[in-house]
Amino acid sequence: MKVTELAKAMNTTPDTVRYYTRIRLIIPGKNAENGYKSYDKKAQQRLKFILSVRQLGFSIKEITEILSKADKGDTPCPLVREIVERRLAETEQQFQQALALRKKLKDSIRDWESKPDKVPTGHMICHLIENDITPSNLDKGASNE
Repeated sequence: MKVTELAKAMNTTPDTVRYYTRIRLIIPGKNAENGYKSYDKKAQQRLKFILSVRQLGFSIKEITEILSKADKGDTPCPLVREIVERRLAETEQQFQQALALRKKLKDSIRDWESKPDKVPTGHMICHLIENDITPSNLDKGASNE
């Protein structure tokens, strides 16, 4: 199967197939007649796996480790579980941070409803923001960056 045929079969782009070929996650054979790269069922299976774990947020490095284990005949499942558990913990932390930001934004909107808009002064650009900032709020914001 050619690059375009594999891409079409996997519902991806030829550039994606070429990329994973270039970084050697999938290895094509060569067509004896014309020298073109040719992908077999194994390459198709690997690409399907790669596309699936990319949707779960796995990095190229993680995918390389998993495929390396599998190629050696070792089960990569414990590594996959570890990566998914770590990714879930990271996602949960990001979600909690997003919820906290959402609350702060809603609180700001509610607080600002009754406040007038003011022209910038030499001391302030936007009083809505700058009146809400205290040194302790600045420290909290800096620690999140």
